[in-house]
Amino acid sequence: MKSKQRSWILPDREITAEDSYLDRRQVLKGLALAGLLPACSSAPSSLLFRAPLGSYPALRNMAFQVNERGLTDEIAATSYNNFYEFSLKKDGVKDMVGDFVTNPWKVEIAGLVEKKGEADLEDFFRHLPSEERIYRFRCVEAWAMTVPWTGFPIKRFLDWVKPLTAARYMRMLTFLRPEQAANQAPGANSGYSFPYYEALSLEEASNELSLFAHGIYGKELPRQNGAPLRLVVPWKYGLKNIKSIVRIEFTRERPATFWNDLKPQEYSWHSNVEPEVPHPRWSQASERLIPDGERVDTLPYNGYADHVAQLYAD
Repeated sequence: MKSKQRSWILPDREITAEDSYLDRRQVLKGLALAGLLPACSSAPSSLLFRAPLGSYPALRNMAFQVNERGLTDEIAATSYNNFYEFSLKKDGVKDMVGDFVTNPWKVEIAGLVEKKGEADLEDFFRHLPSEERIYRFRCVEAWAMTVPWTGFPIKRFLDWVKPLTAARYMRMLTFLRPEQAANQAPGANSGYSFPYYEALSLEEASNELSLFAHGIYGKELPRQNGAPLRLVVPWKYGLKNIKSIVRIEFTRERPATFWNDLKPQEYSWHSNVEPEVPHPRWSQASERLIPDGERVDTLPYNGYADHVAQLYAD
């Protein structure tokens, strides 16, 4: 029996690609037509892009597309960001990240896991093949983008580091560098206590949509977008997508999360995109597309309900 096509799958010809990798994609298409390269997501991992940081673009995984709108303009997606460590103004973050050092970068792996210790980005790239995926991105503030991320599925990462059977959650922590991030400095009066922290259940982290990203638009992640390593879980509000990760810890008990601790009446632990559940201060039924401002209906789980709703059946 032919399997049901997921709602986000779209032929590549209908997606607007960035100029920076159009030529490469035409070459790959020719190889696929010649039978020399698989043209779909079933390509073995050995054919996915393995490279050190800075070697982009990666091959696009055709199982992950967006069928109702084109890509957000790259300049818009890298100029309109929430990153409160640097600025509370979305259009001001890009101008405040100049002192932020992202190379070298170490990530500590800790807790209930076999492979404990520190890993640098080269360790990740050496063990975890990367790919490009196009995902919807939905902020809790009711604005949205469509972004091509480069990264590796978290399931591959979990298979590599091997959480212990007692582990049930994955906690992530971002950096604390007050000398580099203006709003982390003493006396900044941002109203927030850093560093930022987030978490997923291992069931969520193992879902094939969950991604650790290190690139965007066929290029290395800019600092304002969460360089050098960030979380991308497209069925959740953007606040769950922690940036600039320095620690990944596996725990038995459910960890606290930043916004749920700060305002539990406004931000749930899961923070899934649920258009029928309003934020206390605004509706979540529709969203504003960046940058043109078009208002569209918000989809349950941001359009990924077929793939993730079963995680929350209880």
